[in-house]
Amino acid sequence: MPEYEIDEFKKKYPRLADEILSGKTKQINLQIQLLDPWRGYVPTVVDYIRRCKTIEEAFEVLDYLVKRGELTQEQAEKYREVLRSGGIEAFGGRKEDDYYYREAVKYWNKLARKIKRSESELEENIEETT
Repeated sequence: MPEYEIDEFKKKYPRLADEILSGKTKQINLQIQLLDPWRGYVPTVVDYIRRCKTIEEAFEVLDYLVKRGELTQEQAEKYREVLRSGGIEAFGGRKEDDYYYREAVKYWNKLARKIKRSESELEENIEETT
């Protein structure tokens, strides 16, 4: 969320600043949403495997998923074969402990750049029409 000094805000949004700062407006309601790129995301078997530090740990995860009924024995055996032949790297490499946080930061930064571009384009359009 961008922050502005009052003078900068007045220059950037003169009519809005006048309305807000003149005392005419008694109440301002702002709705700020934090966008969570992982909301509703359900990790897959591959996600779990990629968090493992060793192949043995990955085998334990597969056993656990079979025990819970989230994976069949046949499916688990296919994953074990891939692990035996290619290791965890066969699934794309290990996801570090802060993997999802770093991916979310990338998402938020990309979104912030997109918003900033949109704001700039909007300002240019306003300047062209005035």
